[in-house]
Amino acid sequence: PPECSCVWTDWIDVSYPTPDRDGGDYETFDKIEAEIPSWECAKVENISCRATKFPNTPIADLGQKVECSVEHGLICKNKDQTIGGMIPMPVCLNYAIRVCCTPDLPECIPGPSSTPVTTTTTTTAVPPPISTTTTTVPPPSSTTTTTVPPTSTTTTPSPPSSTTTVPPPSSTTTTTPP
Repeated sequence: PPECSCVWTDWIDVSYPTPDRDGGDYETFDKIEAEIPSWECAKVENISCRATKFPNTPIADLGQKVECSVEHGLICKNKDQTIGGMIPMPVCLNYAIRVCCTPDLPECIPGPSSTPVTTTTTTTAVPPPISTTTTTVPPPSSTTTTTVPPTSTTTTPSPPSSTTTVPPPSSTTTTTPP
């Protein structure tokens, strides 16, 4: 889409070279983001670098060792410079960069696949799981065996019982004469 074509920024200069041997000029994307919080660039597609004192001279003609890349931005380290060329001292010039950025829009950022992805979400009610408790009882650490002699039972027969039925006394009336 045309709205996704990269757009060139103005010239950016957020770092000034220091003269010490470990110094240099660092117009890196991390440094630009730190110095200019509103700066957004979804993807750097192209970059242009120049020395601020020599804006019309290609950096290859300046005699300095400089990295100018879409991966990092511009990096110039004093320790990589030699005496000679347009600069009488082995220090980096002050550089500025401008980049061609892809707009930070979802349709402009390439995903991991160029094939459109369709996502279907299905929600199904699932009953809660049945709770199961398992208890493991460890085996006893020692076993005791007790031997008990058998018991014997002796049954002695009892004498037969007899039942005698006694009739009730009869009543007798005796009459004595006077």
